[in-house]
Amino acid sequence: MLPNAWDAASARAVEAAGFPAVATASAAIAPVLGYADHEGTPPEEMFAAVARIVRAVSVSVTADLEHGYGIQPDELVARIADTGAVGCNLEDSDPSTGELLEAERHADYLAAVRAAAASADLDLVLNARTDTAVPADADTDLIDEVIARCRRYHQAGADCVFPISADHTVIREIVQAVEAPVAVLYRPGWPALTELAALGVARVSYGPGLHRASHALLSRMLTAVRDGANPYNQ
Repeated sequence: MLPNAWDAASARAVEAAGFPAVATASAAIAPVLGYADHEGTPPEEMFAAVARIVRAVSVSVTADLEHGYGIQPDELVARIADTGAVGCNLEDSDPSTGELLEAERHADYLAAVRAAAASADLDLVLNARTDTAVPADADTDLIDEVIARCRRYHQAGADCVFPISADHTVIREIVQAVEAPVAVLYRPGWPALTELAALGVARVSYGPGLHRASHALLSRMLTAVRDGANPYNQ
């Protein structure tokens, strides 16, 4: 279980709750820094944010690095090493368009990142995210596509695969077909974690969900302050 943090304070809260690792969420860090998601954050600011989170906690940190910000693998690995993070997510869609990239192109990038990490003697946990949408009523061809992407990314050197847009009802089929640990993004209405574990899920993160929930509470409290009500009753 990897609750996602967006700054040093939230990362410390994750650690204090007893979790042995912290994940970052680009979709949470971006608005904190004043930018849009989908690589709207300048890479130097994103890496600086990750480094602050790493310094703030004593547990391992894995970083959501979107599609790598157009940075070449050697430099990307060097920047990850400089932050002190021990893992990263890399997604297979173009942040500027949202379009899926060719699977082989992303696999080549993952393989190059893995090779660069090996050359730098960095034991990097590489989580390969695929943005292929797989709804509950997905047909066989669509499920086969996400399975093929997951398999290819694992072959390219990913330690685990992350079908982020797959509905929980199709997760078992993906888990059984892919010989790699499978990560999921937990969403409202999803089954209990014990049920996901029974399906074979290895890793659960929460993306920007905790950050958005925190800001929803803040908005309600501020509305109460504006209206002269007690904000602590919200």
